[in-house]
Amino acid sequence: MRFFLRSPQFKKAMAIVAVVVALAITAGLIGGHMSPQAGVLGAIAAPFQQLGNSVANAVGNIASNFKSAAALNREKEELQDEVNKLREQLTEYEEAVNENEFYEKYLNIKDANPDFEFAPAMVLGFDPDDIFSGFTVSAGSFQGIALYDPVITNEGVVGYISEVGITTSKVTTILDPALVAGAFDSRTGDAGVLSGATEFAVNGNTRFYNLPRTCSVAVGDLVVTSGSGIFPDGLILGSINNIASDQISSSLFATVTPTVKFSELKNVMIITTFSGQGNQLTNGEN
Repeated sequence: MRFFLRSPQFKKAMAIVAVVVALAITAGLIGGHMSPQAGVLGAIAAPFQQLGNSVANAVGNIASNFKSAAALNREKEELQDEVNKLREQLTEYEEAVNENEFYEKYLNIKDANPDFEFAPAMVLGFDPDDIFSGFTVSAGSFQGIALYDPVITNEGVVGYISEVGITTSKVTTILDPALVAGAFDSRTGDAGVLSGATEFAVNGNTRFYNLPRTCSVAVGDLVVTSGSGIFPDGLILGSINNIASDQISSSLFATVTPTVKFSELKNVMIITTFSGQGNQLTNGEN
């Protein structure tokens, strides 16, 4: 708009308006002092008077429209501010609801394991070069996190803390061969060892091995932690999807699909304290 007001076209239009207004005023003055008998001059003055009135009305309408546009712009800005505030409030509300739901999901675990102490953490990002889905979380030594602390969700075991910084930590998942944990079939009680392997990790699975050939494990059975290793007992690891013979030993092994969906992880819980903590099982110990 300001460019149009400065343009030559606008200046010319205003000059014409000024001339017409001047003529109209002059005609009005002349018409006001003319005698009724001066019909010719009155006839000449009449159109200019009408034109002057029209121009005056048009100028008034333009000014009124400018005022209305300014008022509408102010109202629009005020409404946009209100919308932005409402959006912020909605975001805060949704975050609060999600946080409450997040904590509520752990109440049953806490009730069943009163010795557990939790520390919440957000998933900051996955390592793109890690085929075992390792990732970084927003908690470190400052929040009481220590090496080998178990990492879980309400769905099951995620992994353990493998590197600790001041405010962030690295998580190694149950898909990784570096993680070795005692486990058993929750239905049959058959015990073995759970650890990752590259050939299974590419399909999102891990391995449950050292199973005796006399075991009764079956596809669909849940595999849980036995408490032998870095995890407390009774935490869900995943479900068996295949059973096969070990080519090296005379035992069996099963492939296990974790109950945790790593690609959907946003928040996790880190178990900082539990009974029997500190009995690490290193890779290679069966």
